[in-house]
Amino acid sequence: MTPTPSPELVRFMDALGLSDEPMGVYYSDTEPENCLSPHSQEPVSRERELAGEVDWGSVQEHFDCVLGLVWRARKKNSAACFDRERFGCLGGAFYLGFLKPYLTMHPAIISTGIPGILEGERYARSPEAAQAFFDAMDPDPAPKPLLVVKPMSHFADETLPVVVFFARPEVMSGLVFLTAFLTDDIESVRTPFGPGCSGLVTWPMKYLALGERRGVLGAFDPSCRKFLKTDELTFAVPFDLYREMIERWDESFLTTDTWKTVKKKIEKSRRTWKES
Repeated sequence: MTPTPSPELVRFMDALGLSDEPMGVYYSDTEPENCLSPHSQEPVSRERELAGEVDWGSVQEHFDCVLGLVWRARKKNSAACFDRERFGCLGGAFYLGFLKPYLTMHPAIISTGIPGILEGERYARSPEAAQAFFDAMDPDPAPKPLLVVKPMSHFADETLPVVVFFARPEVMSGLVFLTAFLTDDIESVRTPFGPGCSGLVTWPMKYLALGERRGVLGAFDPSCRKFLKTDELTFAVPFDLYREMIERWDESFLTTDTWKTVKKKIEKSRRTWKES
């Protein structure tokens, strides 16, 4: 039988105007059934890179964006799984904690590229600027063999590190303001630079490790936009904040006439995209 969201989550989604169930993100020793994963390939590392042992053709052939796998899992109401052999792309291997330190070619990938070999993404103005970004981000190593992303209805009473919402800006406005309402923090939401998967995993985990209860607004990376609905963004929060959201939303503006007006725009958006 297909799992369904809990009654309290359904009430929260209805109040917020959220149509897509949020996803839980966690590291695990056990792979869920029917988990979607990238193709398996040889693990990459800086040592193997410098020794000339990485088969770049195979890496490119088996490229699979983390957001692309999560997109398919969302549509199938299933889980997406990643590990050291099933990392999808070189960026994903680093941002999910399966590759440390980053490869020497990583800064070139997101900046100016390598003439005659690699076209750069030009998200950073130079390899030096990109290197500073990688050094600052420095994801912790994956604490367990698997990184799993699956719908919240697939969990029982487990606690997990991060919950991710997928929504358009009208709904997102509710999530952003609800986060400030629950944390009493005017800087409770951050939009740090990084690829789509860093907004789901790396940055939320980083803030969590620092003991900071923050929402991470993400999916601004142009490369990941094709794996999201038009106008859709991501919003990741620590699990305890998610619990507060679904337990205390009725104390907030979500019960006001102001929000009813916003919900009319949400319904209009759904009709526009034929999602009603």
